[in-house]
Amino acid sequence: MTAAFVAAGLGIIPGTAQAADPVPVAAGVAEAITEASTSQGFHSPADRTVRTTLPAATEGKTRENAKTAAPQTARAATTGQAATTEQAALDAGANPGLAVDVSGTSYTAHGIELTTLITSADFALDVVIDWGDGKTDTATVQGTAELHHSHTYDKSGEYQVQVKVTDAANAVQATNGGAFLTPGADFTPHAPTRLLDTRDGTGAPLAKVPGQGTARVKVAGNAAIPAGATAVALNVTVTETVDSGHITAWPGAGYDRPVTSNLNYTAGRSVPNLVIVPVGEDGYVELFNGGWSAVDLIADVTGYFTRSSGSGYASMTPARFVDTREGVGAPQGMLGARSAFTTPIGGLQGVPQNIKAVALNVTVTEPQGPGHLTAYSGTGAVPTASNLNFVPGQTVANAVIVPVASDGTIKIFNGAWSPTHVVVDVVGYYSTESKAAFLPFTPFRTLDTRVEEYGWAGGRFRAREYITKGFTPEAATPAGVEAYVLNATVTETGGTGFLSVAPSPDALPEPGDPAAPAAARPVSSTLNWTAGTTVPNLVQAADGDHGVINFWNQGHEDADLVLDVFGVYQTK
Repeated sequence: MTAAFVAAGLGIIPGTAQAADPVPVAAGVAEAITEASTSQGFHSPADRTVRTTLPAATEGKTRENAKTAAPQTARAATTGQAATTEQAALDAGANPGLAVDVSGTSYTAHGIELTTLITSADFALDVVIDWGDGKTDTATVQGTAELHHSHTYDKSGEYQVQVKVTDAANAVQATNGGAFLTPGADFTPHAPTRLLDTRDGTGAPLAKVPGQGTARVKVAGNAAIPAGATAVALNVTVTETVDSGHITAWPGAGYDRPVTSNLNYTAGRSVPNLVIVPVGEDGYVELFNGGWSAVDLIADVTGYFTRSSGSGYASMTPARFVDTREGVGAPQGMLGARSAFTTPIGGLQGVPQNIKAVALNVTVTEPQGPGHLTAYSGTGAVPTASNLNFVPGQTVANAVIVPVASDGTIKIFNGAWSPTHVVVDVVGYYSTESKAAFLPFTPFRTLDTRVEEYGWAGGRFRAREYITKGFTPEAATPAGVEAYVLNATVTETGGTGFLSVAPSPDALPEPGDPAAPAAARPVSSTLNWTAGTTVPNLVQAADGDHGVINFWNQGHEDADLVLDVFGVYQTK
């Protein structure tokens, strides 16, 4: 096994960096989560406090006024101003300065950290915090106080947080609060739908995207995607290429374009890759052509993220559900030209029933001709969108998020005029019962075996071995991380091979301790390569019980591995 790569935090990025371009060193996932989530807070200052006189105070004042009405009337001519002042003081109560300052912020996808600053005379106070989800916390303080509370919401959304401070001795109550928007967002599957195709003018002018040029993809408010979508899952394909280059997806308006990329291409090849990218403030996503020659771009939506009702994510150890070479999950033998098979997902190998969508890695191998493959709901019609493209004899994989039918099935359609074998590995699923919300953040790189500036000194990605990526026990592992959303790129390849990604069964050893036992070699594949190629693929990787992920070079020649992380699924 290669020397373990140990990091205090993972790095971040929307996509894979182009193989030759350096990118900034990451500070760590914990820091990235903090930076991403703290932008969703609120502050309601003390001058917004609403004071309420409780019924006991009103009744007492009425009785007192009745007893003193006649004397006050007799003295009104000489003491009117004094009586008015006295009444004003009575109306204010004995604690006229009671006020509440409330601020809420977050350091996780579903969590809120609430700070309450109470200004009061020296009286006992009862405090009730209403989190807006039917749950409350209480506290008792004496006079002026500062309180800190934490709360985790079950689902993403906007919640009205309210703090009530009651001074029972003086029968007065002070209330303040604000609207808290969870940083994380939940997933809604979408039937594969084409949003952009520069070859026929869908969603953009009928023209290639020039070198160093950009295509804008309207997402929010398009194809029934709501205006409040915070991120989108797109299958992006580059085609009609005449040179090498890369494509970068980023939110556009309100964001700087990162120096990284989502997919790499060479002359004469059509290359797809799944991207999960935040939506810009104007509702668009932008696709930058980092090459020097014009290309055509295609973008198909398969789902989106919002803070309204949706599905959370649950990760799992990658499991093989279909292999037509062996008759697993589908009839044995190649999938015929222009035909589809249906395969069950829900209720098998730890995947529950009633899931809404599934995260797959789909591989085409031994194709007899050029074509494309499409994954879609088991009861849906064949969409015009595609998930991966291939040429004769090529083995190619791509990450896919696909809606699941109510009976738990999906379909795989071979759009070629020749047969091919198909392999499907499940890496996770989306359901209303799953808790993990997607939290995107500023992208950066966490590993590049070609250089040491990212903390790696282990050399190349050696054949038939694996790199362990994780956190030391002393490190501040981010709370509730279900999976990391990253791009893996294999480059400088010397032969054929494939990459496997799986959670480690063992924790990282302490300094000076013996190495962990060798992990069992997985059978699932994340991406495939041939000699001299640079191949990226999106990975939604769970880190298991120990916060450690293994990356396997399943080829027989050394290569280089680049890892970029651009978000997490988080339950907290």
